Amino acid sequence: MPSFDEVLKEAGEFGRFQKRIFFLLCQTGITFSFLFVSVVFLGRVPDNYWCRIPGAAELSERCGWTLEDEQNFTVVPLRLGNGSSSGECERLDIAWDTSVSCTSPLTRYGNHSMGNLLLATCHDNWVFEQPHSSIISEYNLVCGNAWMLDLSQAILNLGFLTGAFTLGYAADRYGRILIYLLSCLGVGICGIIVAFAPNFTVFLIFRFLQGLFGKGTWMTCYVIVTEIVGSDQRIVGIVIQIFFSLGTMILPGIAYLVPTWQGIQLAISLPNFLFLLYYWVVPESPRWLLTRKKREKALKIMHNIAKHNGNYLSPHYSEITISNEEVSNPSFLDLVRTPWMRRNTLILMYAWFTSALTYQGLVMRLGIVGGNLYLDFFISGAVELPAALLILVTMDRIGRRLPFGISNIVAGIACLITAFLPEDIPWFKTTVATLGRLGITMAFEIVYLVNTELYPTTLRNFGVSLCSSLCDLGGIIAPFLLFRLAAIWLELPLIIFSILAVVCGVLVLLLPETKGIPLPETVEDVEELS
Repeated sequence: MPSFDEVLKEAGEFGRFQKRIFFLLCQTGITFSFLFVSVVFLGRVPDNYWCRIPGAAELSERCGWTLEDEQNFTVVPLRLGNGSSSGECERLDIAWDTSVSCTSPLTRYGNHSMGNLLLATCHDNWVFEQPHSSIISEYNLVCGNAWMLDLSQAILNLGFLTGAFTLGYAADRYGRILIYLLSCLGVGICGIIVAFAPNFTVFLIFRFLQGLFGKGTWMTCYVIVTEIVGSDQRIVGIVIQIFFSLGTMILPGIAYLVPTWQGIQLAISLPNFLFLLYYWVVPESPRWLLTRKKREKALKIMHNIAKHNGNYLSPHYSEITISNEEVSNPSFLDLVRTPWMRRNTLILMYAWFTSALTYQGLVMRLGIVGGNLYLDFFISGAVELPAALLILVTMDRIGRRLPFGISNIVAGIACLITAFLPEDIPWFKTTVATLGRLGITMAFEIVYLVNTELYPTTLRNFGVSLCSSLCDLGGIIAPFLLFRLAAIWLELPLIIFSILAVVCGVLVLLLPETKGIPLPETVEDVEELS
């Protein structure tokens, strides 16, 4: 019986059919990027807020004060009398009642200077000029509660991690397209609930679930694309990353036009329902069908691919074989049982962890160094486009391994140099930091492709999902590592990123080269490849 790759070559390795499926599934990259980095805009720190004195709300209503009036009567005197307090996390330790004057509410404390009045820590009585502009103002995530914003991003990545294990396994057992469609439905429903969450606990629960289903959409669409094209066209997996970068460029425009965080959340969640229409146009992966011994269905799909590509399958293609390996439910032991599978798995897990930690760290660092958030975020997304183009130019010529290693090493060196550059040459510091972002973006995009090419069909979705779970672990750690180390020294996180990236660059050079080689079908194929 002919092999799957032989049949695919006659049906067309990247014809009209695959291009249509490829374009449709690439849209998932845009919506996934929205979810991946949305915390930057959902969690914008409000421009103006202060801690309200007990009784001030009632007094404001009785006196007809505006928010500006209340701020002038309560916060401005505090700042004038106590220069160390901004009025955001502290308030005057007083309480107002109906006897307080509307025109001079502080006259009863005239015997004391403002600097001698006692201060009290604010816990839950903040006033925001724009109360629904972000989750910070919605759930009071300021001052002592500021760490809870980091927690929301960590919870999202925990959802990614859980989705990598559960939905990656499910896609290998029950099918790629079924899990993809269920995941799209889950992302949309959970996204709506997040937008209308009555409290922060409900927000976190469904933010976690949205991350879980979001990972399902991203991983399965990537695997479907790489499994329906020939070995020479698997570089299309890199093009999916371009759509991810386009999403990071589109998101600041959405955030600029939509004034509330609920509106942003709905805008980035509702498009997932459109992907349910793919049920009628995107078929199951024929490679997966063959591994589950469903040869008739796989052959029917291959005839359909050939028809749409303007080709015709020979009559002797009545059956297709993919391997003699018995189909079994995948497990972690399958990834580490043989020497080269074990080496590949451990190196890829470290590469995923380093790429995610460094990438997310550099993205979130934009919020620390200041500047125009919308413009800076757009530029940071635009920087990723040359990364994909460099990969497309180099990987078909010199292979996967060398660009993979060099991009990590360049990112590490750039982070190290940036950390020690003086602040008085900002243009040069920004240029070097951008080079680091370019390098780690290339590494992040290459690891997707290499991971897919180094696992057999029976373990591919599970293997990619398991290894990429270390990406999610890096995402969980990134916000806490960045902000805690930056509190000690602003550039200290860059030193950590530098060490991780350089070590990663050396390790990935130990992986086998996969340029132009058919996707392995069995574990034995992987061992022979290595």
